[in-house]
Amino acid sequence: MELTVIRSEDFDLTGDGSAVAWQQAEWQVMRHVTEGPEPYETKCKVLYSDKGLYVLVHCEDRHLTCTITEDMANIFQEDVVEIFVDPGHAQSGEQRVYFEYELSPLNVELAVMVPNHAGIFHGWLPWNYDGDRKVRHATSIIGGERKRMATCEGWQAECFIPFALLKGLANAEPSSGTRWRANIYRIDHDNGTINHWAWSPETGSGFHDFRNFGTLVFE
Repeated sequence: MELTVIRSEDFDLTGDGSAVAWQQAEWQVMRHVTEGPEPYETKCKVLYSDKGLYVLVHCEDRHLTCTITEDMANIFQEDVVEIFVDPGHAQSGEQRVYFEYELSPLNVELAVMVPNHAGIFHGWLPWNYDGDRKVRHATSIIGGERKRMATCEGWQAECFIPFALLKGLANAEPSSGTRWRANIYRIDHDNGTINHWAWSPETGSGFHDFRNFGTLVFE
């Protein structure tokens, strides 16, 4: 899976993808990677600027399975979108270090640096996570309210990951032609079932399977 990421000027996030800049990017269908029929459409867009990476995810849904309102908590246990970026993918062997960012429909975030050795991994919270190192993010709810366990028709998540936050990783400030390994993921809990979607479906339900991340190519 490979995507050419279009360059853009920086813009404000609204959570609903209404910024004019998003018109430059095509929707990328995210594949349902769990067994059974696909319950909801899920798709994403990606842009970049001189300062960071923009991601927009559209999630059809009927129920916001969310109770957590504290940032940097285990929001992956509820409805969430996840973004994995591995700028330094040239590193060899079984050891990998990459960045993971998660956002729930309630606009609650989790940002971690993940050391992954042969499938054994754990996240480390970023240090000095403020100013130009802090991720900007916003969400919007379609056909419902942004509140815990609400009914809806869907939700959208928007975020801006600053390159400054990734300082120390190889290729953390990409230029034209730079290639990053990456994946965009969604987890949804409805009616007692858990469903997963992935932009790079080769990962299947193993969202930390960095060997099967897709590739972002910067325009």
